[in-house]
Amino acid sequence: MKIHIVQHDIRTLRMEDNLRWIKAELDSPQSREALLTVFPACTVCGHPLYAAAGYTDTIKSAQDVLQRLVAMSEHRAFLVGMPLQMQDKGLCNAIVFVQNGALRAVVTKKYLGVEEQKYFVRGEGVQVIDFHDQRMAIGFYEDLKELLKGHVDPCDMVVCCGGQVFDYRRPYRMRYRMSKIVETLGAGVVYVNRIGGEGSYIFGGGSMAMNAAGQLLCQLPYFEEACHTVDMQLLESVDDEKPEAVELVYKALVSGLHDYFAKNGLQRAVLGLSGGIDSALVAALAVDALGAENVHGLLMPSRYSSDHSVADAVELACNLGMSYDIVPIQPMFDQFREALAPVFDGRAEDVTEENMQARIRGTIVMSYANKFGALALNTTNRSEAAMGYGTLYGDSCGSLAVIADLYKTEVYQLSEWINRNGIRIPQNSIDKAPSAELRPGQKDSDSLPDYDTLDAVLGLYLDEAMCEDEIVDEGFDRELVRRIIKLMARNEWKRLQFAPQLKVSPMSLGLDRRWPIS
Repeated sequence: MKIHIVQHDIRTLRMEDNLRWIKAELDSPQSREALLTVFPACTVCGHPLYAAAGYTDTIKSAQDVLQRLVAMSEHRAFLVGMPLQMQDKGLCNAIVFVQNGALRAVVTKKYLGVEEQKYFVRGEGVQVIDFHDQRMAIGFYEDLKELLKGHVDPCDMVVCCGGQVFDYRRPYRMRYRMSKIVETLGAGVVYVNRIGGEGSYIFGGGSMAMNAAGQLLCQLPYFEEACHTVDMQLLESVDDEKPEAVELVYKALVSGLHDYFAKNGLQRAVLGLSGGIDSALVAALAVDALGAENVHGLLMPSRYSSDHSVADAVELACNLGMSYDIVPIQPMFDQFREALAPVFDGRAEDVTEENMQARIRGTIVMSYANKFGALALNTTNRSEAAMGYGTLYGDSCGSLAVIADLYKTEVYQLSEWINRNGIRIPQNSIDKAPSAELRPGQKDSDSLPDYDTLDAVLGLYLDEAMCEDEIVDEGFDRELVRRIIKLMARNEWKRLQFAPQLKVSPMSLGLDRRWPIS
């Protein structure tokens, strides 16, 4: 049996656009030669829909698209995902099986995510139907656990319409799940995932097919549009290519950045360049996603800035081919202090003046964004966000946080990978001690544990959900662990006001992990 797999970037709530490329794919020779064409989950409307799922116009538009798909399905068979109002249940996240001018089956999702539970009702899960002398099980990725538990009738083949968000800690988890299904059921599997970004979420692709013997018949690329027709009866396997995690993270962030701009009708980006590793990495990713001509850097030195900070930032901009301006903040800082001197009544300088500098820089970046129609990129990393190490409305400002889901140690790893074929990020930006440069001789280590230790503790606390005692049992000092946990809880209010972030980890701050603020 030949099955045509379609891995595509989907436009949320742009149903006419989605219908256009669905029709084009169904009209392709490859699709017409196959017995079945399979699209990802949520193909018609996109995902996540949030509150838009419950609006009447969304539901009616999806229903209209379905009717038009049915009308064009003569001598064809295909699977496509969409929200569907079921008369006996309510609004379901569904996969519709259309064949020969009729709606043959509707598979409704059973295991809903947290956001889905707000707008969709629980469905029936995997369905098994007869198709060309085969017993074919159809379902969402999350519902396939029913197959492994033996809760579904025996089948010859499994077709999964997925919409899985990329997770850099488990990039090949779909492959493992499909292998377990083949091993348990002795059935071939087809898994189809979407690509592209939707707000904070990034979809990785990686669609695949395996025969009943467990041989990999096809593997579509990650983060690229692709389609492939696979013969499920073949006994010849293809090479199992698994890019290293750091390469996938790079592709995910570039894909997420590109789609965030493209789908919001934006083109230009601006960011502050400090000469440090975080802004350097964000600039490199932005140039790769948007083109150097669309990325602008602002260098904003003060009297506390070291000479190499400006030099490193200039070198970075030249390496990347992006434009930049130098806007010294010292005159503005002096005017702020002078204006506030009567209010502060001779009080000694402290963190207030440090934050003042960060907020001046934030104002400059946002002003440039307003004047030139650019989007301000935030450069905060996950370690800093977790500890609240940043100034609200200062270095925390921006419209998109590009690396807020990467620990500081991972920022270094990705930067080294970007430099693997030649220096793009200045080596000095990688080698020098991190500093906010808001007071004489300041270093991040003055306020935070060293990043290797901090990130190790955060990894256990955030990603593994370990408590204080469990982390201490892993060999870490109790007072250090207690301080890190306390700082995380104390700064939840800051994170609530943070820019949208690109998600690549399983437990993103603000998206997946929320904490009481009082």
